[in-house]
Amino acid sequence: MQTHSIDLISPAIGTRRELTSFHFGPARASDATQKIYIQAALHADETPAMLVSVMLRRRLAELEAAGELSAQIVLVPVANPVGLAQHVLGQFIGRFDLASGRNFNRSFPALDDVAKELEGKLGSNAAHNVALVRDAMREALAQQKPRTEFESLQLALLQLSLDSDVVIDLHCSLEATLHLYTSEAAWPQFEPLARYMGSQASLLATDSGGQAFDEAHSLAWWNLQQQVGDATPLPPGTVAATIECRGQRDVSYETAAADAEAIIEFLRARGAVRGTAKPLPPLVHEPTPLAGSEQFYAPASGILVHRAAMGARIRAGDPLFDIVDPLTDETITIRSNTDGIFYMRRAIRFVTAGAPLGRVTGTRPIRTGVLLGA
Repeated sequence: MQTHSIDLISPAIGTRRELTSFHFGPARASDATQKIYIQAALHADETPAMLVSVMLRRRLAELEAAGELSAQIVLVPVANPVGLAQHVLGQFIGRFDLASGRNFNRSFPALDDVAKELEGKLGSNAAHNVALVRDAMREALAQQKPRTEFESLQLALLQLSLDSDVVIDLHCSLEATLHLYTSEAAWPQFEPLARYMGSQASLLATDSGGQAFDEAHSLAWWNLQQQVGDATPLPPGTVAATIECRGQRDVSYETAAADAEAIIEFLRARGAVRGTAKPLPPLVHEPTPLAGSEQFYAPASGILVHRAAMGARIRAGDPLFDIVDPLTDETITIRSNTDGIFYMRRAIRFVTAGAPLGRVTGTRPIRTGVLLGA
């Protein structure tokens, strides 16, 4: 294992942060079968994801010592040292940069702004085309001049991951069951991961809006494929997925170790780890379009009472939430309009009018535009 550190732009005199990555497997790319990139807690307060990365680091170190790694594997357990230091009156705030208000997992620089540089250069060799695109992306990133600590963090993460065959971004929600986000095109490659991890919901979208870290990779390659057309062979150089490791309070050695072992089995099935992978478990639930998920909002302010359990199979008409007005004793019941899985909800128990409450999967697209939360 090698440890690398990248210095971020110092936001103020007397302060400095760095991004640390752990590198496993063959030192030379030419000796590796592929490159895998895994990061955790880009929203810095997503502690369950961070603990999964700790367990992964231990397992990868064991596998490397045993000579069982055929791929280069880069692990970033703390993908957001900036947000990790943000505490306000005892509250940990890792989702948004307090200096700018920006979401740490939105508006990543586009990697597909290289189409003009590639005109006339791509040929009939698919592997050579992928290498040319990666070189162009690498050069484009090298030309960027970040001005803030936030921008330098985003740039460093992309530079570590842009030439990866597989990107896995480990997150968690506020209260949730384990679920997965990826694109329609990448789903066949990530279905084994969903099976090994026992994902309760798999949400698919080519472009969910917001240019999150995973889609900064997968959407860039998809866009380039559309631009060059079918006549030029250009397979996706990177497939990416986001794993939501349940809710923020789901921090335990047992679940983290199980999640890490599921990822190892996925890597073994891909040939990144030598040996025979365990038989694939059944898929818990078929994938559904992210655009089909129903988002629920509070119609009024009041005490929030949950009426359904996380991971429950919901039928249209089932009650999900009650909102109780403590002054009038009026109760509003919010029911699902969708058949699906209740896969995530907010952790708060008193809501203001218009507050987002949670989501249920659905098989029929009902939303357009930006499909991600703020």
